[in-house]
Amino acid sequence: MPHAPTVIDHPLVQHKLTLMRRRETTTGEFRTLLRELSPLMLYEATRDLPLTTRRITTPLEDMDAPVIAGKKFCFVPILRAGLGMLDGMQDLVPPARVGHIGLYRDPKTLEAVQYYCKLPADIGERLAIVLDPMLATGHSASAALTLLKEHGARDVRFICLLAAQAGIDVLAAAHPEVRIYTASIDRELNDHAYIMPGLGDAGDRLFGTK
Repeated sequence: MPHAPTVIDHPLVQHKLTLMRRRETTTGEFRTLLRELSPLMLYEATRDLPLTTRRITTPLEDMDAPVIAGKKFCFVPILRAGLGMLDGMQDLVPPARVGHIGLYRDPKTLEAVQYYCKLPADIGERLAIVLDPMLATGHSASAALTLLKEHGARDVRFICLLAAQAGIDVLAAAHPEVRIYTASIDRELNDHAYIMPGLGDAGDRLFGTK
């Protein structure tokens, strides 16, 4: 059975998302907000990671302190908009490796077309966290997860700012074991497969190009 999407409703996440949605938010403000919001989402998406203990010495005494139980991370932004989520997450987990998957959506068929893929050789030993601000039709996300699995990934999670139910359904059908984390499930897709009410094209707003 597919996992139900996790909607991250923390007040800070929702507040920053509202600021990002506004048409008058500048490119610089949008970029900063996305960097601030991303580690908050990562915090929620990793709250179930198993812990073990390690013997350490504090300035006062020895103790058995909690540490994450052997998990190695790999952040995998889907180019190009996923790059905007990367820096904030690396701030939280500096040792994480980074893979890149380049996909674009064919404007006529809306299918995902791959043009780049670079992943760590040991991706199968890492928790792979795929980053893309928008889960619209689900085709790009599904193609990215398929690529990851073909390269040996076994533990994968998907984080996006906004999702449409159509995209959630596509991703759940193709990859039911992958957990989806989002800040909002918006109303619908329009005729051009943009999420409504959405926030526009995340890549355009992030980089100031169309």
